Amino acid sequence: MSINQEMVKLALSELTFAIDEGACDKLTRYLQGMLLWNRAYNLTAITEPNEMIIKHLLDSLVLVPELRARFPEGRFIDVGTGAGLPGIPLSIVMPECAWTLLDSATKRTRFLTQMKLELGLDNVTIVTSRVQDYDPEEGFDAVLSRAFASGEDMVKWSEHLLKPTGSMVAMKGKWLDAEWQNVTGFPHREVISLTVPHLAEERHLILLKR
Repeated sequence: MSINQEMVKLALSELTFAIDEGACDKLTRYLQGMLLWNRAYNLTAITEPNEMIIKHLLDSLVLVPELRARFPEGRFIDVGTGAGLPGIPLSIVMPECAWTLLDSATKRTRFLTQMKLELGLDNVTIVTSRVQDYDPEEGFDAVLSRAFASGEDMVKWSEHLLKPTGSMVAMKGKWLDAEWQNVTGFPHREVISLTVPHLAEERHLILLKR
């Protein structure tokens, strides 16, 4: 069971934007690293190569056009990043932006630190902390989460991480209006339907602004 660069390159060609050879190589090595570390660290339940490419890489990278349009050279924090999703793939493809990857589990941040070193991701900072306890010196342009918590909890736990003009950016499957009805302090809401190549499941991006 292995992942090679040709498999990744073929899948990436189905996205709506180009990804260069250097980024393709790093994305491949990231998935290879995840498979290797998963034997001891249990980072992901998804270990079939094609499924990893679709549900880890493509599912993260469909955000790129939306994020580039709204946060050029932005500072992002990926809360509850787990094995680095979506933060690592986004940091590889959007090197002009700064990425902080936060997770409370040391085994995960140890893996992320190794990937940062191996892939030369100078635009990435790794933080081991609960999101509620993290107190950055400077607020972020966007708090990003992927299946991290309910909409209400995401906002409650992490809105202190934003700068005043910052946005909450949540990756979700189905759009459920009820999940966001009790969220206060963010009157401006945008819901974007996303299409992930080869994935039949619904995907939505929810952006909240003050």
